[in-house]
Formats: sequence, structure tokens, C-alpha cells
Amino acid sequence: MPDYSADFNGSTVVVTGATSGIGREIALRFADAGATVLNADIDAQPKDAETPTHELIRERGGTAEYVQTDVSNAAEIREAVDRAREYGGVDVMVNNAGLFIGGGLLEVSEDEFEKIHDVNAKGVFFGCQAAAQDMIDRGVEGAIINTASISSFVAQREQIQYDSTKAAVKMITRGAALELAEHDIRVNAVGPGQIATEFIDGWSEEAPAAAESDELIKPVPLGRAGTPDDIAGAVLYLASDDAAYVTGEVLMVDGGWRTI
Repeated sequence: MPDYSADFNGSTVVVTGATSGIGREIALRFADAGATVLNADIDAQPKDAETPTHELIRERGGTAEYVQTDVSNAAEIREAVDRAREYGGVDVMVNNAGLFIGGGLLEVSEDEFEKIHDVNAKGVFFGCQAAAQDMIDRGVEGAIINTASISSFVAQREQIQYDSTKAAVKMITRGAALELAEHDIRVNAVGPGQIATEFIDGWSEEAPAAAESDELIKPVPLGRAGTPDDIAGAVLYLASDDAAYVTGEVLMVDGGWRTI
């Protein structure tokens, strides 16, 4: 089979949380496909690499910029989208920035609850709002992709507050898709499963082995942990013309984990 490829030449893509992990790979893949990419993240320096995402894209011959952005602050999200106007305006918005804080129902503090919801749910909501307003103001079609999770559908022990944020992402995606369809703006989400990244300290070292055992509650049918590249491919598909009739969906990228 030929490799799938998408053409995003002339498009401007804003990716929140593109400094490390899944977001970084999404940004690099869009850049490789010809897009101008803005990394909207709280820090520019990656946890898992030496070269910042926007600098690496430039080294490869692409166009990219870093915009310091705390997605828990709606005004800063709007500023990142406004910055995209310097490149013609946002065509694709990827609300990827996320935070993991574990803890059971009887352990979670109010501060922890507010912090994780501010990033994971509020950040996605106002990311959708800012991007949609920009697209509507410019009279263009566009695509918004949010990062959901297997936790959008499945409760897991000691993750109640995280699960609740990802369930919110699912419904924000569906509600936004319903409201924005009349403007020809598609809104979808990807639902990563167990992905080997630095999202959780040490996870990149533990996930591949754990995926082949019962350490993740149940094994992954495809026999391995996912990679950021697996998620990036799904995001590019949802942003592409091949998904022109797809909106309001959560595309699960979990190696079949939910089928067991």
C-alpha cells in the first residue's frame, strides 16, 4: 500500500501543547505536509528533545513560530489565534494541550480539580471558540481537532478527575460540531489509548512493556503501546479533505484497547 500523504500547503495550523510528545509530532507532521505551524504552549523547551519544535521545523525548511500560551487562560488562546492572522489566519486548530493529575474521589483537592479542568476542558472549549470565531470572521471553511482519550468513554481507577475532563472534551467536540456545521467548520477529536510519551513521568520507558501485559488493566490487542506518530496520522486525516464529511466524531487510536 502507498503511504498516506496530505497536502497542507498554504494552510496555517495552530497546535496547543506542541512542545513535546503527541503535540510535537502533530506539529512536525503538519509542517512536513507544507503547513505553517504555530506552537501554542506554556514552554518552548521540550522535555524529550533538545531542539524546540518551531526551530526544528525551520531547520527542515518549514515555517513555524512559538507563541507562549497558557491554555487555562482564554485570552492567551485568543492571542495565539490572532497571531495566526500574520500568516493568513488559522485554517486548522488542534487543541492538544493536556495535563494528567491522578487521584481517587476521596483524595482529589479542589486546587487539583480546578487545575486539570482549566487545562483539559476549559482550554479545549476556548480553543474551539477562538478558532471558530476567526474562521467565521474570515468566511473560510476550517477544521478543529481536539485531543480526547479512552478516558472519554471508560472510567479508570484513580483517574476520576482526568476521566471527567476527557468526557468533557468529547461533548465539547460534539456540541461545537453541531453548532459550527452551518459555517462549514468541522470539529472532531482523536482518542489516544496508551501512548508512549513523557506525558506521565517515566511513561515512555514503561508503556511498551506494559502494553503486552496486564499492567494497563488489560492488554492492547495490537500488542504494543501507541506512539505520537500514530496519533499525528489520525489528526492529519481529520484535518484533510479526505474527512470532508466527518464531523462530531471521536476517532479512537487505541490499538483496539476498547474492544476487549
